[in-house]
Order: sequence, then C-alpha cells, then structure tokens
Amino acid sequence: MNSSMGNQKASLWAVGLMLFALFFGAGNLIFPAFLGQQAGENWFSAMLGFLLTGAGLPLLGVIAIGYSNSRDVQALASRVTPWYGIAFAAALYLSIGPLFATPRTATVSFEIGVVPFIGEGNKTLGLALFSLFFFGVAFWLSLSPGKLVERIGKILTPALLVTIAILVGYAAFNPMGALTPAEGEFATQPLAKGILEGYGTMDALASLVFAIIVIDAVRAMGVDNRAELLRTTTIAGVVAASCLAIVYLLIGYMGATSVAGLGMQENGAAVLSKTAQAYFGTGGNILLSIIVFLACLSTAVGLITSCSEYFNRLCPGISYKAFVVIFTLVSMGLANKGLAGIISFSIPVLMLLYPLTVVIILLAFLDKFFGGSRIVYICTMFATLIVGLLDAYKTAFGFSEETAAAINSALPGYSLGLGWALPAVAGFVLGCILNAALKKKA
Repeated sequence: MNSSMGNQKASLWAVGLMLFALFFGAGNLIFPAFLGQQAGENWFSAMLGFLLTGAGLPLLGVIAIGYSNSRDVQALASRVTPWYGIAFAAALYLSIGPLFATPRTATVSFEIGVVPFIGEGNKTLGLALFSLFFFGVAFWLSLSPGKLVERIGKILTPALLVTIAILVGYAAFNPMGALTPAEGEFATQPLAKGILEGYGTMDALASLVFAIIVIDAVRAMGVDNRAELLRTTTIAGVVAASCLAIVYLLIGYMGATSVAGLGMQENGAAVLSKTAQAYFGTGGNILLSIIVFLACLSTAVGLITSCSEYFNRLCPGISYKAFVVIFTLVSMGLANKGLAGIISFSIPVLMLLYPLTVVIILLAFLDKFFGGSRIVYICTMFATLIVGLLDAYKTAFGFSEETAAAINSALPGYSLGLGWALPAVAGFVLGCILNAALKKKA
C-alpha cells in the first residue's frame, strides 16, 4: 500500500510539473526579466503584483474548472447561455492556440535561440526550416495526449528546470551590481504595475484550457470521486504555481541586478540574451537557446493537444489526429509571418477575452452564493463584454484624445486596463437583485 501511495504521489508531482511546463513559455521568461530591470529597487513589490496575476490567476483558473465540475471551458461558459459557451470556448481555443500563442512559441524560440547564431540576413529561410523542425517535434508529441505526463512531466520539465536553475541560480548568487532606482510607474506604484504586467503572460486564459489536461491526467491515475478529483487537481495546480513563482522571482532579481552591468535594455529578450552571454559567453547563448526551446515546445504541445481535443468533441466527425494536423500546419504557416504580424492580428481579440475569462473564473467560485442563477451570469458577463469590446477596439484602431478622456473619466481604472472591474461588479449586483426579485415574484 505504501508503494501504491508513493507511486500516486510521484505521478501527482509529474502532473504538476507537466502543468508548469505547459504554462511556461518564452513570454514567461521575458516579462519578469524586463520587469526586474524597470523596477530596480522596487523589484520585489513589483514581483508580488506580477505573481498575483502571473501565477495566482492561472492557479484559480485550474481550480475553477475542478470546483465547478465542468467538463471543459465550454460547459462552464454555457452557464451564461449555451451559444455563448460555444462562442467563448471556440474564440479562446483559437486565440491561445493556432491563431496566436502556438505560432508565437516557434517564432519567439527562433528569435531568441537561433537568430544570434545565424544573423539577421538568414532569418527568412532560417525561420522556415526551424518552424518545420519545431512543429514536427510538437506534432509527434501531440499525437498521443495520454503520454503527455510521461513525456513532458517526467522528461521535458526536469530538463527545463535544470537549465533555468543553472542560469538564474548563478545570477542570483553572482549579481552584476547593486539595484538601481525604479523607472516610471514602477517608482510610484510598483505593486499595481506588477499586477498589470502579469496579465501579459496570458496564462489565466490558458488555465481554463490546460485544466482539462490536468483533470484527465488525474482521472488516469484512478481518481474518480469529485472531492478527491478537486483536491488532487488543486495540489497539481499549487505545484505548478509554486514553480512559476520561484522562477519568476529569480528571473526578476536577475533582471533587477543586471542594469549595473548591461544598462537598461529595450526588452526582456535582450536582457536574457546579454545576461546569459555575460555570465557564460557563447555557452550562455547555447544554454538560453535550450531553455527557450524546451519552454516553447512544452507550451506548443499543450496548446495543440488541448485545441485538437476540444474541436474533436465539438465536431466528432473530424478525428483528433486530423485536428492535430490542421492546427500544426496553421500554426507553422502563421509562425512564418513573423512575431509582429501575429501580435497585431491577435492582441485585440485577447484584450476582449481576458476580462471575460477572469470574470467567469470568479463566478465559478461564487456560483453557490447566488444559486447558479443564469440571470446573474448574463448581467455580469454582459457588463464585462461591453468594456472588453471597448478594449479590443482601442487596441485595434485607437480612440481620439477626447473619446479616450471621456472613457477614462467614466470608467475608473480604464487607463490601467482595469476598466472592466467596476462594470462587472455592477452587473453582478444587478443580476443578484433581479434574481431575488424573480424568486420573490415566483
């Protein structure tokens, strides 16, 4: 029996490490490194904010799916209306899958890990060849979703953590210099700025997708009881979130202490690349290339697998393997359009989806408070949707100064990207009032 319990604990750790690897893409390396440089002396306060949204929200997303006992994100979102569930789930999967995040995994991996060795002149051909290799490996790993824990949780993740530990661990014990003064909003409101920077990881969106992989893996361990399923899913989520938090803190500190040696850099990729080279020379660039490749590959596999499984359930006439082929080819094609093109196309959609995702996660936990009333879901999500559409339009086309000023004054926190919060609360209160009135009338 002890042997059986030990095997289950080992499997649970493997599931948690797999989830960490699925979350941890190249962006998760870049954002905290650049935040550290800008925050300087205030790096810890800024990182606390970053951890709330970069690790805390993804953890809540994973737990929300288990807590709500939803089969997938469509079932959870269908508490608003069935058609909304399908529309939201499809938009979420496509946005963080083949239309944006999946092609970005190859493009970012290429930019950081390959371009320094081949030069700018060979980028077009180099990207084509690299994306063919990258997505060839991702395709092979995605064909057997049942083996994800074995391949990612027990192989890729430990390799990723070891390579990260070498770089950030060395930097933590051998800082380049003293901390420098904070810049911009990091000097005046580091915690709030850190919270907003954490949104950039987009892991809260992915959490609703990756949670299904975790739940399926836990069920494969023989766990069927709902309470036990929630407990084990939560433990796996805590393992992943803890790994994310530790890595974020170390990378943030590395970025904060790098200014003295490197000067202020233009982005997180430059911080990582130059830091690796400063500590380890050419070997540092090779080490960073391995880190980025493993991080991006794990995320790409998780996204291709999740998207293929969802659309196979939505359209059972098309096989899982056929969707793997479709999404792999679409991702590879878009990857060759370049990172800038991918971002400009997809960011407005993500700006719409992010507040909707955060609110549906919170409603999942509050469901018992208002008895799961559909009117509460509708009012809250509708109010959030209005602001989400404003954010999407603003990102895609921009507002005139007069319009922007009017919206900023009408919606507290809108300029900081939090304009959806007050309308969401108002919609929730209105929904609860209407729900109570309808019950009284009945």
